[in-house]
Amino acid sequence: MPLSTLQNGSDVRGVALQVPGGGAVTLTRAAVGRIAAAFVRQLAERRGEPADRLRIGVGHDSRLTAEELKEAALQGIMGQGARALDCGLASTPAMFMGTVFPATALDGSIMLTASHLPMERNGMKFFTPRGGYDKGDVAELLSLAETLPEPEVPTVGAERLELMAEYCAHLRGRITAGIGRGERPLKGLHIVVDAGNGAGGFFAREVLEPLGCDCSGSRFLEPDGHFPNHVPNPEDRAAMASIQEAVLEHKAHLGLIFDTDVDRMSAVLPDGAEVNRDAIIALAAAILAPDHPGGTVVTDSVTSDRLTAFLEGELGLRHRRFKRGYKNVINEMLRLNAEGVDCPLAMETSGHGALMENYALDDGAYLAVKLVVALTRQGALKELIRALPPAVEEMERRIPLIGADFREKGAAALEAFQRRASEQGLILAPTCEGVRLSTQWGWMLLRASLHDPLLPLNGEGKAPGDCGRLLDLAKELLTGLPGLELSVLD
Repeated sequence: MPLSTLQNGSDVRGVALQVPGGGAVTLTRAAVGRIAAAFVRQLAERRGEPADRLRIGVGHDSRLTAEELKEAALQGIMGQGARALDCGLASTPAMFMGTVFPATALDGSIMLTASHLPMERNGMKFFTPRGGYDKGDVAELLSLAETLPEPEVPTVGAERLELMAEYCAHLRGRITAGIGRGERPLKGLHIVVDAGNGAGGFFAREVLEPLGCDCSGSRFLEPDGHFPNHVPNPEDRAAMASIQEAVLEHKAHLGLIFDTDVDRMSAVLPDGAEVNRDAIIALAAAILAPDHPGGTVVTDSVTSDRLTAFLEGELGLRHRRFKRGYKNVINEMLRLNAEGVDCPLAMETSGHGALMENYALDDGAYLAVKLVVALTRQGALKELIRALPPAVEEMERRIPLIGADFREKGAAALEAFQRRASEQGLILAPTCEGVRLSTQWGWMLLRASLHDPLLPLNGEGKAPGDCGRLLDLAKELLTGLPGLELSVLD
């Protein structure tokens, strides 16, 4: 199987563990070793340095295949003559920060993770001091890896690097600097953390508690790649119900929930209210707005009209909707700043939030630090987003595209959807991807999936029952087009 089939946007992902009823293993030890070796070769060529001068770190989340694939990656690195550093259990943002901390000074790093995907999956993310790899970087990397043999077992072992200790000290420093009082500035504060048995338990034990915070009632801090309690995913209903329950049961001032590798997060307020999707973007923007008057916030395309009204009408910011995909919104933020536009935040509704002040890195723990500091200053985070109207009805449907030529059928369906809507006099709202309609019942966006044979349809109704009316309208606009399975709209 060509290694190129493992590419998933700016990441590598595949099946790493055989499970009953699951697919064949595609992300093998050999594949990981060859890809890690290619990373060294690619980095050495780009830097114009011999491989033996490079220091490459490897970290992983709590997945069952983590240790096995870490050893393969370390072998691939050492096989090229570079210094390999074993960073152990880590978060994805920490692996990038290892390239910029003076004390660690990695030339590059590899994170083994598949985010919130099922336990049999795993993957690889790549970082240099310039940031995370883009889609083109990964394509070039996999092409190079195809030419390399499986690495041999080296005669010397990898070095150990206590990267997470350095990273946690960095986060604690940001909290104390932001609050500006004493060595235990969080004394009297009660925050519960739900790590979902991923890699995020450190935030309670190594960041909050040493600063005096009470984290009793926190859940699933122990890493366990079986994920026995709930999917470590802030978008998952069971996961959000878990952190809501913990906040209410323990009367906490705040609840924080992370995904497996801690590049995403959401929150829960003391009354149990969820702060996710549009609300977490609104809260992050409200925290940053005083320092960035008139600044621009970049989001993915499925954010609501409510959020636009809040950002622009209440905070005095500008809202730039862009393509889905966390790298897309981050790259758009970088582009705008390079053009002289003050753009402090790029954030997806999934919980990926990147701040320019933090290397444009989507770091769930850093965003949590911003919430904790704001909580100590404001007293109640709810006040910051009180003017954001709650959602009345939301919907998401994923319309299957049938046949091998699904991309062509999807493009044709979007064109027909837009044409028919225009012929009916419906309002076509500006969007960077797909077709967005504004109607008397609310809005909806139809777009092509980044990777799958699907047309996702997202929308929001203004009143109870309006999502049903939007679905009926979508079905009317799509009926009769080839290659669409429209039963999901019923």
